Amino acid sequence: MSVSKTINFPIERTTKSRLSETDFSNLEFGTVNSDHMFVVDYYKGEWKDAKIMPFQNISVSPACSALHYGQTVFEGMKAFRATNGDLLVFRPEKHLERLNNSNRRLCIPEIPKEYFFDAIDELVKLDQEWIPNKEGCSLYLRPFIFANDPFIGVKPSSAYKFMIFTCPVAGYYKGTVKVIIESEFVRASPGGIGAAKTGGNYAASLLPAKLAADKGYQQILWTDSKEHKYFEESGTMNLMFVINDTLITPSLDGSILPGITRDSILTIAKDWGVKIEERRISVDEVVEAHSKGTLQDAFGTGTAATITQISAIHHNGEDMVLPDVATRELSNKLNKTIVDIKHGVAEDKYNWVHRIK
Repeated sequence: MSVSKTINFPIERTTKSRLSETDFSNLEFGTVNSDHMFVVDYYKGEWKDAKIMPFQNISVSPACSALHYGQTVFEGMKAFRATNGDLLVFRPEKHLERLNNSNRRLCIPEIPKEYFFDAIDELVKLDQEWIPNKEGCSLYLRPFIFANDPFIGVKPSSAYKFMIFTCPVAGYYKGTVKVIIESEFVRASPGGIGAAKTGGNYAASLLPAKLAADKGYQQILWTDSKEHKYFEESGTMNLMFVINDTLITPSLDGSILPGITRDSILTIAKDWGVKIEERRISVDEVVEAHSKGTLQDAFGTGTAATITQISAIHHNGEDMVLPDVATRELSNKLNKTIVDIKHGVAEDKYNWVHRIK
């Protein structure tokens, strides 16, 4: 897909790039920022003063309402360079759709399509030298919006700031992950904001994730808020199991973030004729499948992680060890297919890749 530029805004180029100071052979996720950022403000009912400027700190009032009441939403996308030199972004229209769905849930004005796409195109073109030339790496795009009213009364803000900056990144996880089933803390519940990509959901995850890490586990498997009997997500990822050659993933019930990678995987797998079930899947069902030897795979999906395979699931004091990664045909094949589409190597039959002119 491609979108033509529809608005004009000033671009201030940096006079001192940090590109030469960056060690691209030793990237960690989210620790290095590229040279530029996009900013546009919302006030008096309009989007105004759009611009691209050098990456820098911003100033906000101590009374900035987002700091007090958490009215903020973010997204994450990736840009790649194809072998022919084209600049590619994977499914930005779906990220804009989810961004605006999240905005509506938090009483934040929707981002106009033209600002979103034009900002992405200009930023990626401007900072294209920051796209790592290394397998497993990419240029990560972080669009976000926050309430910017200097008012501490509890109400939707009347002013907002929407920004996008970029980071050269390696993979979010290094290899497989060991996970632990969470049966005490709750990430989200039906009727809440679990389906919105907002900071509060991630804040709720920090303590249980730290407790899991203290025990030697890289991530947690969230369960439902009422009974802790059914799986929901895995930390920063959607969750999938393969049992008896059936791909099973929790259905989107309002407390689970609708992942773009999740949607992409299900679309491809359906085309391949894989049996798919989107439904509630219980802890007991997975434990039983493991005991019978029918739990063939478990993995998380997400923009940052793409597909991250789970090596072991901790339950009631024991680790359920999963099959060796090399034997997992479906998740390995899905991961390669999505990576090849993102890089322009495989046919883009779904029109998912946005090519920047």
